[in-house]
Order: sequence, then C-alpha cells, then structure tokens
Amino acid sequence: MAQEFSRTERVRHQLQREIAMILQREMKDPRVSMVTVSDVEVSRDLAYAKVFVTFLHDDDEQVKGGIKVLNEAAGFIRSLLGKRIKARVVPELKFQHDGSLNEGIRMSRLVDEARKRDKNGSEGE
Repeated sequence: MAQEFSRTERVRHQLQREIAMILQREMKDPRVSMVTVSDVEVSRDLAYAKVFVTFLHDDDEQVKGGIKVLNEAAGFIRSLLGKRIKARVVPELKFQHDGSLNEGIRMSRLVDEARKRDKNGSEGE
C-alpha cells in the first residue's frame, strides 16, 4: 500500500513539473499567459488527473476563458506529456481554477488593513 502511495506521489509531482513547463514554453495562446500549476490530483489508477491552475490576473471572465482554453487543449498537452514522461498510461487531464492563492492575497490585505486601522485608532487615544 505504501508503495502505491509513493508512486502516485511521484507521478503527481512529475506531472506538475512537466505541465508547468509545457504551459510556459509550448502554449502559444495569449489567453493562457501567466498561468501557474498550483497542484495536481491523480486518480489511484493514474488514468485521470485534475490540474489546478492559478492566473496572475484575477478577472473572472479571463479566468473562465483561460480554463476553457486549457481544457480544449488538454489533448495536445497530454500528447506532449506522453513524449516527456515514461509511463504506460498518460492521464486524461482536467483543468480547474485554484482560487486559493488569490483568496490568500485578499485575506492578507484585509489583515494588513485591519492592523493599520487598529494602529491608527490606538495612537489617537
């Protein structure tokens, strides 16, 4: 059982690295610029992979368009993956937006603003 988990983890990390390189170097579509692969979830049988991506821009329309383009290009990306990795089966890819990075940045800003207000409020007393 531990062996299977280890293999799944290795495949997950390799897929994350390779997909990131493909998106950075091979994708020419301008709607998919400044994209980061934040995580990959691989099924136990290695037949399917969910690829979580974040975009530098936070506009909902651009994010939806970027995810649509990535899912349409999943076959192309999968074929490039097949040439790069040594595996019997290359997983079917499904791209999803990972909003946790942008949410974390938003939360950090809110905390900073609250600290600033608290600091300014305590100085006046």
